[in-house]
Formats: sequence, structure tokens, C-alpha cells
Amino acid sequence: MYEDFLYETEHHILFHFEFESDALSIDDLRRFRDYEASTARIYRRPVITFVICSSKVREIRDQITEGINTYRVQIIRLKDENADEILEKLMKKPADKLEKSDLIPLLFSPLMDGSSDENERILKSIRILRKAEQTILPEDIRKMEAILYILATKFLSGETLEKIKEEIAMTKLGQMIWDDALEKGIAQGKETESERYNHLILVLNQENRLDQIVKIASDREYRESLFRKYGI
Repeated sequence: MYEDFLYETEHHILFHFEFESDALSIDDLRRFRDYEASTARIYRRPVITFVICSSKVREIRDQITEGINTYRVQIIRLKDENADEILEKLMKKPADKLEKSDLIPLLFSPLMDGSSDENERILKSIRILRKAEQTILPEDIRKMEAILYILATKFLSGETLEKIKEEIAMTKLGQMIWDDALEKGIAQGKETESERYNHLILVLNQENRLDQIVKIASDREYRESLFRKYGI
């Protein structure tokens, strides 16, 4: 579910986005390089990695040279932006005036500067997305909620993460997750019921009670009583 931050541009270049809260290490850059190589091989497209960084370190490593090759990523720093100001502005904006372009900064608010913590920013962002449901396509809302949730799992834990999960449960994304789980549960339930039914038929056949096989097909209560009798 929206786990891979990989987008293809109109020029057929793949943009790969990574979120990092710490300064980049050599191992990080090696990992990005490996991902680019395998992705380019699979899709036969050039890949560029953008690292959206929330680290307060001013000088961030963006390249490594090994052998004769130099590998480089594009760094996007957000610490110069104030999340509190952006969120406050969007919370005051009427729901019917919200546009998709207004909401994009919400996705990066946990990585920006500001006095509020990541938990508060993500909660406010989710609530603003809910407010925007009347003007923005549901699919777009779900994708944005998914990004915020992934950021929450990256930066939060314990009680603060549980609060985010509770908030997500009331969103379009939460409804989609619930519907998927319900659908799978129904499918599994049908499969289990079918297995019980087949088992009962085999038992009755072994006991040469063929007339009962016909009866259980039309009488649910009788079928349930035999399930209990045979411990099925």
C-alpha cells in the first residue's frame, strides 16, 4: 500500500524519494546506489534519488566515490521552512477552498522547523486532509494519508504512534484498510465454512448416511447440529 516512493516523470526518468532524520552515512549512500541500480535494471529507466532530510546538520554528505565511480544524490532540506505557520494557515482556510497544491507541504511538515513536535504536526495534517475530502479526490487523500502514516512509523513510537493510528482509523485510508480486512475476513470465513461442510459430507458418507447429506444441504440448523455432534 503506497510503500514505494518511486515516481516516473513525463521524460521517463524515475524519481526515488527517501526520508532521513539523521545525517547520511556512507552505508546509506551505498544502499541508495544499490536500489537505483536494481530499479534501473528492472524498469530500464534512469533513476535519481532525492533524500528529504530533516537533520539539523548543515553539511550533509551527498556523494561517495569508490573506485573510478562517484555516486550522488539530491538533498532536499526542509529545516528552513516553518511547519507551524503552514499548518496554521491551512487550518484557517475554508474546506471548499483547499486545493491539492495546498496539501503537498503537509506531507513534509514533520521534517520542517517549528516549535511543535512531529506528533502534533502529523495529527494536524491528518485532520486537514479530512477537511479536504469534499474537494480532493479520495485516491489522492488516501495516498497523502499513507505518506503521513509512514512518516509517523519512522519518527514516532509508543503512545504517540497509537494516537496517530487512532486518527488514521477515522480517515479514508483507515476505511480502506478496514474494508480490505473485512473482505479478507469474509473470504476466509467462507473458506472455513466450505471446509467444515466438506468434512461433514465425508463423515456422513463413511457412515453410509446418504439421506443426511441431502438434508444438510437444505437445513442449516440441522447442519449446525451435526457440526457440533461431530466436533467439526
